[in-house]
Amino acid sequence: MVGLKPPEVPPTAAVKFISAGTAACIADLCTFPLDTAKVRLQIQGEVRIPRSTGTVEYRGVLGTLSTMVRTEGPRSLYSGLAAGLQRQMSFASIRIGLYDSVKQLYTPKGAESTGLAARVLAGCTTGAVAVACAQPTDVVKVRFQANGAMPESGRRYSGTVDAYRTIAREEGVRGLWRGTLPNIARNAIVNCGELVTYDLIKDALLRAQLMTDNVPCHFVAAFGAGFCATVVASPVDVVKTRYMNASPGQYRNALSCLLALLMQDGIAGFYKGFVPSFLRLGSWNVVMFISYEQLQRAAALARPAQS
Repeated sequence: MVGLKPPEVPPTAAVKFISAGTAACIADLCTFPLDTAKVRLQIQGEVRIPRSTGTVEYRGVLGTLSTMVRTEGPRSLYSGLAAGLQRQMSFASIRIGLYDSVKQLYTPKGAESTGLAARVLAGCTTGAVAVACAQPTDVVKVRFQANGAMPESGRRYSGTVDAYRTIAREEGVRGLWRGTLPNIARNAIVNCGELVTYDLIKDALLRAQLMTDNVPCHFVAAFGAGFCATVVASPVDVVKTRYMNASPGQYRNALSCLLALLMQDGIAGFYKGFVPSFLRLGSWNVVMFISYEQLQRAAALARPAQS
């Protein structure tokens, strides 16, 4: 057995809620530079940098990371981390931690197993609720990650708290919820791609007795979930990133942002930053789901010792 044994008593909703937020923060700490590289590549061609006018600023994942370290220093790879961790504690706790509880609500009483429809509905529900609660942290994270691409004189924010204040002051409270609709669409898709796919792959492996309920099983299921989520969510993710990072009045709405991207870059524009997106989502899912499963089991083992 690799890792802690599955608990005999299922973990409570509170344990899942806290474990999900903590696991997501661990995953963010491990993969945040890839997320920053993804954002920089997605806004490529939109952010104007005087020192590189007419040239491509970033080329590929490693090129983006090395350029950032060379021109902005190693700390730039973790620009916006504070907002990212704030986002995960509120966002992942809801969309991942409450998934099983909501899934049971959609499962008909007396059913032997949960059907695909109930899983998809649960994924869409928790994803949408999580976005409604955590959208300001996501806006600040994206803005701060893109902020480093500007020359020092043109940078909009000096810190995470300053970003919240500046956005609220210049764009109103609505500015903090900029891009909520595309983000709801994205996270409904990502949640289904991640949680439902993870659920299905894990169940299939256990039913076929190809693997036992331990770390290798969680690794395979999480890797598959990350790939599926990246393929289906990348177009929405690119539009969301551009729209949330846009200056006031640059786009009328998310649809105008989508059309502008399509006219400028074609269909390929929707998959800008796909490699870092997959590297990030794939590795993020692996770290998060393994941590999530182990944290739940650790909490279950700790429970008798406290009673």
